[in-house]
This record gives sequence, C-alpha cells and structure tokens, in this order.
Amino acid sequence: MAESALTVLVTGGTSGVGRALVETLAAKGCTVLTTSRDPDRLDPTDRVPGVRYLRLDLSDPEGPDTLAGPGGLGGEIGDIDVLVNNAGESQSGPFEELPAEAVDRLFRTNVFGPVRLSQLVLPGMRRRGFGRIIMVGSMLASFPLAHRSSYSASKAALRGFATAARQELSPFGVWISVVEPGSIATGIGSRRTKYLDEDSPYAADVSTMLEHLDANEQSGISPEKVAAVIVDAIVSPRPREFYAVGSRAPLPFLLARALPRGLMSKIVAAQHGLRR
Repeated sequence: MAESALTVLVTGGTSGVGRALVETLAAKGCTVLTTSRDPDRLDPTDRVPGVRYLRLDLSDPEGPDTLAGPGGLGGEIGDIDVLVNNAGESQSGPFEELPAEAVDRLFRTNVFGPVRLSQLVLPGMRRRGFGRIIMVGSMLASFPLAHRSSYSASKAALRGFATAARQELSPFGVWISVVEPGSIATGIGSRRTKYLDEDSPYAADVSTMLEHLDANEQSGISPEKVAAVIVDAIVSPRPREFYAVGSRAPLPFLLARALPRGLMSKIVAAQHGLRR
C-alpha cells in the first residue's frame, strides 16, 4: 500500500517522538490522526496542519473504548491502517517506595491502554489483509535500571504482548513491531513522575541515577531519528519484530549476548553513576 494512502493513528503526537512522527507522516501525504489528553487546550503552534487531534487519556481504563466510540472515531476506527502506540508515562522511584496507585496508573498508561487500542483497530486491519502496529518501548525493557523498575517492567510487558501477538497476526498481513529507543533528547526528564519518600535511605542513589539519566537524555538522539525508524517499520513489506535505535545500538545487545547477565547489569548501573 502506498504511503500516501495510509490512515495512521499516533498516540501522544503533541511533543517529542510523537510530534516528529506526525510531522513526517503528514508531509508524506498520509491521513494522520493523533491524540492528546486535552486537545482543546492545545496552542495553535502545537498543532500540525492537516492533522486531526482526538482526546485520549490512557490512564483512564475506558479511554481507548471512548476514543473508538461515537464521540471519537466511531466507525472510523475500522479504517486505521497503522497504529503507533507512542504515548506513555516515564516514572522513577525506589522499588520499595513506589505507591501502588502510581504503579497501577503506569501500567494502565503504558500497557493496558495500548493493548486495548490495538485490539480495537485489529478487526479492520485483519479484514483488509493489511496493518501495522508499532509499540514504542524503551531500551530499559532490555536493560533495566535501578529506580526505574516500574517503567522498565511496563515496557517489557508491552514488548511481550507485541512479540506473541505478532505470531498470531502475521498470517493476516498484520505486522506488530517494537521500537526500543535509547536516550532521546525530548526533555522528558522534566515530565517524568518521580517518587521518593522523605528521609529515604535511597535518596543519594536516586539523585545520582537521575543526574546521569538526565545528562544522557540531553545528549541523546533526536526525536526525528526515532521517527525515521518508525516510518521504516511502517513502510516495510515485512517489518522486523524489533528495532533498537540510539544509545550505541546495536552494541549493547551484542554485549548482552556475550557477557554474563550479572556483568551486563553492573555495566548499565555504572553508566548511571551507580556502583554495584
């Protein structure tokens, strides 16, 4: 199918990778729809011309079904050729101190919402014999980091859903891929939800980790580079199961195959100022 004929839904298309992807796809002539928690409050400069903005709060268990309902896409949900599950929450905090509600919200946003949205677009894709679903994950799913346990786990769960579902859907011409970016210069550090108890015994460790994490992100790859990888996955006749971009990829994955798991974990920790 020609790129310009594609109808693409990108979640979280108002900033970062989502914004770069929306701009790229719109320039290619695709019919582009994207989401925001509150599109009515978007400044005109936040909107890409020709792109349709829809309301979606993935932390709301009913969010995806509301988007697909009469007040949102309605019958148009069956017209989606490509779904890019990009929106998500970045979270940090010591494992011991993460509030249960915060972990629950994170999994609703990063896992259950994208999974449900994928389920809603699949019947139309399967009937047409064509579809692409891209899960935007994180290298932390492959290389977990201290004080990022909830985020790492959510992205690993999303990858597990995608990898298994790909085997079910490929006979119908529907391909699911995971894109795992490393550090990206999107300013996400300022939007990350952070949890740390007062007088926490982990305070010094968390501060060191966040300092290195923020520095890595500030010097990371551009959102446009990640968007280009996603576009490659969309237009490929047979997209790969897994794409890694940034943070010297594919070197970390090659090292992970050659080195003991414990040693690899120590390397990841050391890169964030932590000695284990």
